[in-house]
Amino acid sequence: MKVLVLGGTLFLGRHVVEAALARRDEVTIFNRGCTNPGLFPDVEELHGDRDSGDLAALEERQFDAVVDTSARIPRWVREVGAEFDGRAAHYTFISSASVYVNPSRPEFDESAPVHTLADPTSEEIVDAATYGALKALGEHAAEESFPRSLSVRAGLIVGPYDDSGRFTYWVHRTARGGDVLCPEPRDQAVQFIHARDLAEWILAMAERGETGVFNASGPAEPLTFDGLLEACRRTTGADTRLHWVHEPFLLERGVQAWRDLPLWLAPGANPDQAAFLEMNVGKAIEAGLRFRPLKQTIRETLSDALPKPEAGLSPEREAQLLLEAA
Repeated sequence: MKVLVLGGTLFLGRHVVEAALARRDEVTIFNRGCTNPGLFPDVEELHGDRDSGDLAALEERQFDAVVDTSARIPRWVREVGAEFDGRAAHYTFISSASVYVNPSRPEFDESAPVHTLADPTSEEIVDAATYGALKALGEHAAEESFPRSLSVRAGLIVGPYDDSGRFTYWVHRTARGGDVLCPEPRDQAVQFIHARDLAEWILAMAERGETGVFNASGPAEPLTFDGLLEACRRTTGADTRLHWVHEPFLLERGVQAWRDLPLWLAPGANPDQAAFLEMNVGKAIEAGLRFRPLKQTIRETLSDALPKPEAGLSPEREAQLLLEAA
């Protein structure tokens, strides 16, 4: 295929480019040229600025598949659609599981309610709800702007090049060893997908011309927080001791779900978000989505994704909390 990746030098976009090259697709990337310029010296790189509507580099170009990893607002989707005017056979929009309103019940599927905006012309992202609403509007823009479009409601994406630090926090923290603070409930479900698995599936879907909306996360079988951290401990081989601390204790001390302890939803205090990491991905699995073994995801994250200091507890705060909880 002739593949255009909008973005292509950060996390998922980078994985899509690598997967396309591995398939021997003819790849072009389009971005501002600011992040990791020259990352793919053998790939055609076009420059422009979507925020200002500068798409001149795409004039008269034609592609079998366009994979859009960078669109944050629906206007960007519509403008690309107008630029191609039917010259792109298939378009994939990377949406998000954040489109869903109040995912409080497990196994919610693609028909679950999504966020909306009182003013659908607004482009301001002020919180998770407006981010999700704009992604949902982006899905509609994709359907209206391209003859064949696929919207991928991705869950937490992990693996090499991850710049969020979320999943990465737990892999590197368990690898460091010692006493690790772990948030109850230990049986809280967790979901995530390796970026390479997602990229390979997206390209296969584009090649087949598949359309519609798909939840995309993993693993195939249910996984709990306890199961994940035990897998991290075993895979890294570190002398790690997991200490499970009650949710009320953590909340009373100002520990923030998701930010201070990534993947933790504090479901007791946030029942409307309790099933956020339990969405039904059966439709994507039926369409060929596959997942590499968890231990492989952990190893590749450990070797090729650096931790971020702002993601997770600092060593000092973790030690103080463990001391207080003892």
